[in-house]
Amino acid sequence: MLHRIPNTLTPDLLYILSKMGHGDELVIADANFPAASTSAFCKIKDPVYLPSLNAPKLISDICKLLPIDGFGDYGVARMEIDGMPNEEGDVHIAVRKVLEKVMINKKVKFDIISIERQKFYSHAKNSFAVVSTGESRAFGCFILRKGVVF
Repeated sequence: MLHRIPNTLTPDLLYILSKMGHGDELVIADANFPAASTSAFCKIKDPVYLPSLNAPKLISDICKLLPIDGFGDYGVARMEIDGMPNEEGDVHIAVRKVLEKVMINKKVKFDIISIERQKFYSHAKNSFAVVSTGESRAFGCFILRKGVVF
């Protein structure tokens, strides 16, 4: 047993987080996302399934261990609502609030970009791994880009 690691982070997910390097990306997918078929293209070929968690909770726990990239064009991407690139759904707002809290404590600049749904699917295929959650809110998919530890 390890101390101070959130119990939501399974051994498989901890392994993935530890193997990722700066710039590697992790997909946090909602329950509707094609996790298995997308993972087939990723570095880690099998998705991690965490159906009892929603996106904000999982991202909050992951960010306790994983630094978000503050050096690239973006640190986090979200799936865009169809036809509404500038609109945020409830899940997007909740995740943004989680990330703002995490990032202000770390004093690192980061941006959340919006990616059109079909482009998000394509982009996700180049990710390190996919984590499938039980998130039921539409367009509740995110990509976290790993930063560096100082």
